[in-house]
Amino acid sequence: MNSELTSRLTTACELAREAGQWTLRYFQRDDLQVDLKSDASPVTIADREAEQLLRNRIAAAFPHDGVLGEEFGEQPGTSGYRWILDPIDGTKSFIHGVPLYAALIGIELEGESRAGVIHIPPLGEMAYGAMGQGAWFVRGSGEPRQIRVSTKKKLADGLFLTSDPANFTQRSAWPVYERMCAAAKLSRTWGDAYGYLLVATGRAEVMVDPLMNLWDAAALLPILQEAGGTYTDWQGNATIAGGEGIATNGLVLKEALMLMQGKG
Repeated sequence: MNSELTSRLTTACELAREAGQWTLRYFQRDDLQVDLKSDASPVTIADREAEQLLRNRIAAAFPHDGVLGEEFGEQPGTSGYRWILDPIDGTKSFIHGVPLYAALIGIELEGESRAGVIHIPPLGEMAYGAMGQGAWFVRGSGEPRQIRVSTKKKLADGLFLTSDPANFTQRSAWPVYERMCAAAKLSRTWGDAYGYLLVATGRAEVMVDPLMNLWDAAALLPILQEAGGTYTDWQGNATIAGGEGIATNGLVLKEALMLMQGKG
């Protein structure tokens, strides 16, 4: 077991909770100001302050680690470790007072995704994991429990999730969305990181996003793999850098990939 990675994962869980508590100061406030970034995506003071808090804490605890965040770019390091931060994954949900946004922290070692934390501040739910150390779930101040993906073997019995159907249109992939909806027993837009948490904890079978940034994906792969599932690009490659994502319980991966490629 990598004790250095374990130490960082423990810290990441603590920091995700702290950043999450910070964002709750602004959650469901009528006077929340929303700005637009250069790509027209929304950002708030909560996003910026929470990321700065995370950066300060990481610099104090692990001064030689690199950091990449959605709001403030990259700070190179020399240790081989890099933290990848998304202080509010699901900013649109956050802005609208929907309690399904997340604080995401991913940790790389020598360019390989090694650990991750998904924290849903309004619900008090957290999933976390590190390669070789299992995946775990905790709600509030309860005891952590090891998690496993579901055992359903076909989409006809399963739940398909995505963040926003419009993203399929933006990518000219609307038929993929239609095929996935038709194949699944149930389809919902319980999206962003919350959807991936549902797959990791066995409450959904597949989550698909046509458009993903590195900070959206970095925390997901270790958790899903350690829970017995998969996180891949649309070709089935296990990567956080594909610009797209699909998470499954592993048992429906082949079926989902065939549907996405129009072969189902």
